[in-house]
Amino acid sequence: MLGSAIVVFRETLEAALIIAIVMGASRGIAARGRWIAGGMALGVAGALLVALFAGALAQAVEGRGQELFNAGVLLAAVGMLAWHNVWMSSHARSHVAQMRQVGHDVRAGLKPLSTMLAVAALAVLREGAETVLFLYGMWAGGGGRAELALGGVAGLIAGALVGVLLYFGLLRIPLRHFFTATGVIVLLLASGLAAAAAGFLTQADLLPPIVEQVWDTSGLLSVESFPGRVLQVLVGYRDRPTGAELLFYAVTFITISALMRIAGLRAAARNAISGEKRHVAAS
Repeated sequence: MLGSAIVVFRETLEAALIIAIVMGASRGIAARGRWIAGGMALGVAGALLVALFAGALAQAVEGRGQELFNAGVLLAAVGMLAWHNVWMSSHARSHVAQMRQVGHDVRAGLKPLSTMLAVAALAVLREGAETVLFLYGMWAGGGGRAELALGGVAGLIAGALVGVLLYFGLLRIPLRHFFTATGVIVLLLASGLAAAAAGFLTQADLLPPIVEQVWDTSGLLSVESFPGRVLQVLVGYRDRPTGAELLFYAVTFITISALMRIAGLRAAARNAISGEKRHVAAS
């Protein structure tokens, strides 16, 4: 029971933290709950489908199928999160204004919501597939069904609870600083996911590690510990990173930051032009 609880808690925690960030980043957008719930449902369905063909997936591409699948899912999530941050960089000011109006336009949030659905689906897909495979391995190794089920439920509840606590913690951020804060969190999350994708590509021998181990802080804070796991998801913490993982992290961080900066400057220029036109029209 303890083994299945730990496994399910670990995987649920990662998905729950990502979904909590997604929920926070789409704060105030109409119907975001239905979109994200739909993404989670798609992720669960995909995870079950992956579990059905787990053997074939693991043996695909000369036994590297699982690593390639995980890397592909992670890189797709990075792309969706990058698009969300860039979009919000050019629309955050108008979105905050809309949030302060009662009954604002429902269509205002359609663009970021489509990316949020995808991110939620990908998060649940990857973690859900790994959970099913781990539990199947435990069952095949002689674990009792009842104990596995009870442990799984306990781990699921505990992981989801941590995600809920993070979400309500995000809501305590004042609205004027909220999208700046969540933008930084999403940026770090995307960079960490890119680093994880590099790790899977290295495991599949498709990407050289560059440096086998840049540092080792596992004695101080292991990624297997609860705080280490949380930091791994939130900021991409690695206790023994390879050079490739750090390179992917840095390139992703710099690229998304630059795109956000460009989008923000263009939005500011458009707002300035619009303000001048309104001033001329008023005079």
